[in-house]
This record gives sequence, C-alpha cells and structure tokens, in this order.
Amino acid sequence: MGEVEVGSVGSEREMMSSSSGMGLMEDLLPEDDEGAVEYKWCLDRPTPERFLRLVTQMKYRLAEGNGECIYEVGVEDDGKKTGVTEEGLVESLDTLRRMASELDAETCVVRQHRGREGWVAQVLVRQLPRSFEDYLDVRVAVAGNVDSGKSTLVGVLAGHGALDNGRGLARSQIFTHKHEMETGRTSCVSQQIMGFSASGDVVNYTSVRQMTWSDVLQRASKVVTFFDLAGHEKYLKTTVFGLTAHAPDYCMLVVGANMGVLRMTKEHLAISLALKVPTFVVVTKIDISPQHVLDQTLTHLQRLLKSPGARKLPVLIKSEEEMTVCAQNIVNDRVVPIFQISSVTGQGLNLLRSFLNIAPSRRNWLAQREEATEFSIDETFVVSGVGTVVAGTTLSGSIAAGQVLSLGPDGCGKFISVQVKSVQYKRTSVKRLVAGQSGSLALKKIKRSAVRKGMVLLDSRTKAGAVYEFKAEVLVMYHGTTIRENYQPVIHCTTIRQAAKVISIDKEVVRTGDRAIIHFRFLYSPEYVKTEARFIFREGRTKGLGRVIETFPCS
Repeated sequence: MGEVEVGSVGSEREMMSSSSGMGLMEDLLPEDDEGAVEYKWCLDRPTPERFLRLVTQMKYRLAEGNGECIYEVGVEDDGKKTGVTEEGLVESLDTLRRMASELDAETCVVRQHRGREGWVAQVLVRQLPRSFEDYLDVRVAVAGNVDSGKSTLVGVLAGHGALDNGRGLARSQIFTHKHEMETGRTSCVSQQIMGFSASGDVVNYTSVRQMTWSDVLQRASKVVTFFDLAGHEKYLKTTVFGLTAHAPDYCMLVVGANMGVLRMTKEHLAISLALKVPTFVVVTKIDISPQHVLDQTLTHLQRLLKSPGARKLPVLIKSEEEMTVCAQNIVNDRVVPIFQISSVTGQGLNLLRSFLNIAPSRRNWLAQREEATEFSIDETFVVSGVGTVVAGTTLSGSIAAGQVLSLGPDGCGKFISVQVKSVQYKRTSVKRLVAGQSGSLALKKIKRSAVRKGMVLLDSRTKAGAVYEFKAEVLVMYHGTTIRENYQPVIHCTTIRQAAKVISIDKEVVRTGDRAIIHFRFLYSPEYVKTEARFIFREGRTKGLGRVIETFPCS
C-alpha cells in the first residue's frame, strides 16, 4: 500500500526514447490480446469472410475501451513498425472506416509517419453513442496551488473557443459565488464539460456563445468532465473531498511557470499519488514567465516526480508523437506527461486538447452496471417546485425514475426507503443513470435535513449496514510528532468526511513514514464503509493514507 505500481520495462524504454526525440522508429511492445489497442500490418481488400472477422474483432476492442480503441496500422503483431505502401495505407484506412460504420463508429487518424519500410498510422475508432448511457465520460480533477491558473485553463478548454484576455475573462464564466469573482480564488468544487465528436473535434467551440450542457451532449460522443478544485490552503479539505468523492480518472496538476513548485503543489501531488490517480502536469503562464524561471520550474518538477516518494517518469510533451505515446501509457500510473501552455496566447493548447481527446477511461464500468445499485451522495439541495435533490456518482448498477432505493445511514445507522422522482445527467433529463455516471436525483417525500453528504442510495434488496468502527492498514505520510491512542484526524473516504478517534494501534507510537494497523471510531455518526476502501486522513499538516481491512457493523 502506498507504493506506486511500476510499469513494464518496454513501455519505459519507449517513453524515454520518445522524450529524447527518437520515438518515431522505436518498435512497440508485442500486441496484447486484451485491451483497446489492435495491431494490423495491412487491411487492403479483405475477403467478405475476413471482413466479418475483423468487424467482430473491432467490436471486442471497442468493448474493452468503453467505446473507443486504437488501431496501429502498418505494425506487426510483435510490435515491429514495418509499414505499408502509400496505396496500402489508403486501402487499410478505407477498410477501417467500413468496419467502423458496421458498428456505428467513426475513425480519425491521430498521426502518420514513416516506418522501417513504409507508412505507419495510428487510428482512433470511437463509437457513436445511441443514448445517454453510452457516453464515454472521462473525469479530470484539476488541482494546483492558488493563482496557478486552474479556473482560467478550465474556462478556456470548456468555453466557446475564446482565449483568456489576461484579466480573468475565462475564469469568470465558471465561478459559482460572488466572492470568487471578487478575489479570483475558487472556494468550492465546480464542474465543466468539454465534448469531443467522433472525429476528435471539440463541439463546445462555436465562437458565438457558451453552449448549454444539453447542446454539448447532443453533439458529442466523448465528454471530459473537469472538477475545478480549490488551490488555497484554507480550502484544502474541499480539494481532498473533490479528489476522493468524484472518482476522477485523472488529476490535472496545474503549475504556474512564473511561480514554480510551491508547498500546496506538493500537497496536491502527494494526495493524488496516495489515491493512485494517474496525473499529468500543465505548466501555465509561459507567455509571462522569463525563460530561466520556466527552466527552473520544469527542472524542479522533473526532480520532484523522479524522487523516491513518487518514482514517476516525467515526459516533456513537445510533439504529437510524444503526446500519443503518453496518452496510451498514462493509465499504467507510471508516466507523467508535462504540457507547457498559455491560456492567453493559446500556445501548447492543441497538444493538451489532443491528449484529452485520446486519453482512455481508466475504469471499465460495463461490468459494474450488472451489479447491485450504489449511489454515493456528495451534494444536497432544495429546488423550488421539485423538492429535495441529491447529487453524486453511480458506483454500480443503475438508477431509473420511479425506482425505490434505501437511503442511509442516518444518525442511528438506519436506512429508509425512498423513491426517485426524476433523474438528470449533465443537467439533462434522462430515463436512468448507469455505473460511472454522475448525476442528480429528485427524491419523493424526503426533507433535506434528513440527507447529508456521505450517505448512499443502495438497492432495496441489498442488506445495508452502517459502521461506527473499522480497522485499517495505515501509512503516515507526515506528522510533526507522534500518533497515539485518542488521536482524532478527519477521515476522507469517497464522499465521507468525518472526524474519527484512534481506539488502538498495534504499535506504541507511530511517526512519519511508519506503517501500522489502527482501529478507528467515527465521532458523530455511523457511515457506510466497505473493506478494501482507500482513504486519506488529515489534521492540520498531518496526512496519511489507509486501506480498510475490517469493519464492525452497528449492532
């Protein structure tokens, strides 16, 4: 626990050669029978029988990639970039288009270059969504120090295509509260979406007006959801909540080129590493940063990512080739791409957009759609004329209007039956939510005071149990002195955020860097906690991570 998974040696070799500009002729790893990447040397003029087999194979690869996959044309099964003739490449791309059309999908050539003996092409195949349930939704948490340009970058990426004016134009479109407009600092988690068509174009960019979320969903086949987190230290609990509650696929760590790597940057990086969320870095404000300051910032970042605590492989993205190799390998949680952009001049933004377009979803939610329903609540509010509304993420199963679910646990650890009145996904009314989707549910005949963050909605047939006490394997990342019995940190586990008391420890004292088995007890109310759940605990500057190994249900 707490250790970074080390990627394959071949993948590392490919990344290093790519970062030094030598990646074009570098062979790939041998083809994997599983996953969303397929190698094809040539696809010119297949027989009808072979064409049907190829379509079946593409259908499997699309299912493995949650609706999108990558075809490496001109590459042998052992990974050698042999290449094909120009005529053979044209024929192969045409065959891929015909295969995709059989499956209601579209193709897009990501890059094309010379191989050993001919041309090699990387092709993105993306399925067109038949309904709201089929959308490929990639969730990105945006973290970084205060004033590093997080909200401005999200405003530029998810806006209508206009760049920032250097005086807060882009960020003003996504702020929620008046005091955020006045100070320029985010204090709560705000969401924005960026839609990509099947051909890889950004559908948000109309150059006329800000599109509604419904408009974006109607035109897009892939949606990137940004969770803009707070950067100031006094809002750290909000940032931790955003990283634990919203189940992000990736963390986009934003660093101001003129500010360098500050303490809160390291804090946010440490939290994302602890939660094993793959991270990519975006260095902003390169238009106003002196070159020597930018170089110092990049050097500091690379040194930090290579340090024993992180053990990552940083790659400075300067070309399409480096970007595509990183996009395919980032899910292994070993590679950390570093982009350099300016939200005012637009420099480097195309590479970042292309990366977001081809970055795969980290989880395969299709299998979890068949499981019992579980919906974690991260926000509650009252809508006039509708009543109590809860927002959150569907972790398994599906939720439809009219469905009866169990809501809890309350202060006594009990669950009550509630009926779902209506369902919304990305501010659009839908028939149901499925696993992997965030949305909001209107509940019948329930007061807002009876609902709180950290509660869950479960399938009515599930035997739900609340937990006051649990035992966890813990790693202390930092503590000024020692941790003993009766110590009271705040536990962040999915949407749960509550203080807990240390009942017992398997050691006399625990210091920074120590591992221990600790018995916790929640101070105020029981929570729905499952074994193997990962959590962060904090108190002041003290931080640690843990894994639940045993729970003690309320009697």
